[in-house]
Amino acid sequence: MATPEFIRDLRRSAGHQLLYLPGVSVIVFDDQRRVLLGRRADTGRWSVIGGIPEPGEQPADCAVREVFEETNVRCVPERVVSVYGLDKPITYPNGDVCQFMDITFRCRADAEAAGAVRVNDDESLEVGWFGLDELPTMKEYAHFRIKQATQEGPAWFAASPPAGD
Repeated sequence: MATPEFIRDLRRSAGHQLLYLPGVSVIVFDDQRRVLLGRRADTGRWSVIGGIPEPGEQPADCAVREVFEETNVRCVPERVVSVYGLDKPITYPNGDVCQFMDITFRCRADAEAAGAVRVNDDESLEVGWFGLDELPTMKEYAHFRIKQATQEGPAWFAASPPAGD
């Protein structure tokens, strides 16, 4: 995940210490009910698309921006799937420690843009569409968010999420 400039500014004075940050995860479905995933450059693992909102950026706008920046797919937010404070910090390879308040959105891919999927930045090694019965190996929390996104109603209150990354 590319580190936003405002986080780099914070890190100059805070060092590697824990930062509690907003995060956005995005479950994007196409018209065939396939889900859009990316294989992350930093870990090599498949995951849902996500990122950190810029100061003043609305979470739904961040979701749309992140999907396009990473996959070249235009999408429209349909609903908030969940809002969770992740239960443990993530330590990145450079030593930075973060803990996230995650907002997960379900989005619908623009029909024309769904076919234009491609790696669109340096954050992903691969991107692609996957049927719900053919998902690649991912962290448990990614599967949990996808399952929640397939449901209607207040799925975000049904259960606690599994531990994060």
